[in-house]
Amino acid sequence: QAQVQQSGGGSVQAGGSLRLSCTIPLFRSCAWAWYRQVAGKQRTWISSISPDDRTSYADSVKGRFTISKDKAENTMYLQMNSLKPEDTAMYSCVYCGTYWGQGTQVTVSS
Repeated sequence: QAQVQQSGGGSVQAGGSLRLSCTIPLFRSCAWAWYRQVAGKQRTWISSISPDDRTSYADSVKGRFTISKDKAENTMYLQMNSLKPEDTAMYSCVYCGTYWGQGTQVTVSS
């Protein structure tokens, strides 16, 4: 079964930037999405990109995060700018609502 490979993340100071990416060797007319989860809390949706490149964002990240994709490689990116300590979480991507990345930790220090 095809698997999502997720990369990026790490630690950064507040105001900094990070980029996450996900790729899968599978091509379907599906949306990509990002979720994040803080330890002890529910996973929350933060952004999606549709097959025709329509994007949507949670209010908490709108204006700071940008989702994009490379159709040829079926790779999706999340550019995170102006990071805040409250963005600290485990970030996971999903393709077609089915294929989940392994998750990557993002830690923002004040």
